[in-house]
Amino acid sequence: MNAVRAATIGKLRQWAGKAAQRQGAWSTRRMLYACLGLVSVAALVAGGPVHASTAAAPHVAAAAASSGTWGDAEEVPGIAALAADGSSYPLSLSCGAAGNCSAGGYYTTFVNEPGPQGAFIVSEKSGTWGTAAEVPGTAALNRGGLAQLASVSCPSAGNCSAGGYYTDGSGHQQAFVVGEANGTWGTAIEVPGFSALNQSVLGGLTSVSCASAGNCSAGGYYTDGSGRQQAFVVGEANGTWGTAKEVPGFSALNQGGGAQLTSVSCASAGNCSAGGTYQDGASHLQVFVVGEANGTWGTAKEVPGFSALNQGGAGNLDQVSCGAAGNCSAGGDYIDGSDHDQAFVVSEKSGTWGKAKEVPGTAALDKGAFGELTSVSCASAGNCSAGGGYIDGSGHDQAFVVSEKSGTWGKAKEVPGFPTLNKGRFAGLSSVSCASAGNCSAGGHYTNSSGKQQAFVLGEANGTWGTAKEVPGSAALNQGGNAVVDQVSCASAGHCSAAGTYRTSSGFDEAFVVNET
Repeated sequence: MNAVRAATIGKLRQWAGKAAQRQGAWSTRRMLYACLGLVSVAALVAGGPVHASTAAAPHVAAAAASSGTWGDAEEVPGIAALAADGSSYPLSLSCGAAGNCSAGGYYTTFVNEPGPQGAFIVSEKSGTWGTAAEVPGTAALNRGGLAQLASVSCPSAGNCSAGGYYTDGSGHQQAFVVGEANGTWGTAIEVPGFSALNQSVLGGLTSVSCASAGNCSAGGYYTDGSGRQQAFVVGEANGTWGTAKEVPGFSALNQGGGAQLTSVSCASAGNCSAGGTYQDGASHLQVFVVGEANGTWGTAKEVPGFSALNQGGAGNLDQVSCGAAGNCSAGGDYIDGSDHDQAFVVSEKSGTWGKAKEVPGTAALDKGAFGELTSVSCASAGNCSAGGGYIDGSGHDQAFVVSEKSGTWGKAKEVPGFPTLNKGRFAGLSSVSCASAGNCSAGGHYTNSSGKQQAFVLGEANGTWGTAKEVPGSAALNQGGNAVVDQVSCASAGHCSAAGTYRTSSGFDEAFVVNET
């Protein structure tokens, strides 16, 4: 057993009892384990959602700070008809304007066992959610019966791009993209050039980010002819997708052949940053960043200072977010020399990445040796908010938030109000979205005194985080006791949408949406 497998299997054992509850936190890791051959695709499907890192929402002009009011959660219209006797999972959400969003993910059906897995998309217009539908064109592509929409990005109302993967007739996963123009979704196509790169079973698009309508960048992973997992990028200009290519310089880093690009964020057309995970020559999982300037991708490099932190050799980058071109932040987790999981952040200023560091304040919070940053969102250069999870001294999961102001990260703190909500063992923060500096919303899950997992949301106004609360109406839906907010997207301060899952009394997971106005 090589070092990376030993380290990762150790982590899997540590998390074994929490897999069902950590739907958001498992996102990128589970997909990466599949890439490395540590977890089978079939196991992922049986075990629940395979979340992909979601691109940060495009920068939105500053709006007057306000504390919005969350409405009642509702089942995604039409999703039950798609997921007949099965489950549905929203993996991505993006709002181009207040009340104008799109969300997507995947659904399963067991009407004809074993049922297929299909990709779905659903759009909201003027505050009303439409009916979920299979992503147009994926039925013809998905001959292998395993597909999902992994990421969607909407730079303006009714104008979005999205992507994910499908399985062809040979059982190989291929990457697809699909676009929405003026409120109408087109037909999904294979990412140009992807099948030439992807010579084996595993591959797909994991993240897309659009700076303006029809001008986007995306990336993911593929398996080359030697069976090595590699990272790719691809760009869309004026509504036309170019040809996928390996991330420049990536082969030199990825000596162990296990990799994935997990997140892309574009501050303006052709000016983006991306990051992910690779396996070095010592079979350690390290994290990389790469930048695009004026439409040209530079050379991938290890995140500065990360290997010094990552003594346990099992790192992960969850998300990148850019407040302006060349001014971004990213975060994830690593294993320190004591075999403890720790959360990290790293920031880019004027095109240069600084050194990765442990999230300030998490050492004091994290008594259970399991910290992770799961989401980061930057509204402007050097002004970001982020969140994640840790284990307290009683062995209970807790959620934290932390903010960066004028380029300096403050100290992480427990989500306000969380001790009142989180009476059980399992909890975490899954997603943060900022419409303007210090005006953000976030969501995740907690366990109540009855042992049921419930979904929560909270907001930040003028730099101060409010009190977490259960998503209104979610408890009535969540008869099976397993709910979570997976994604949050804010078009303007106090005007956000969230998507997640709840468990029915029959034991199936179903997708829900909820709006803040």
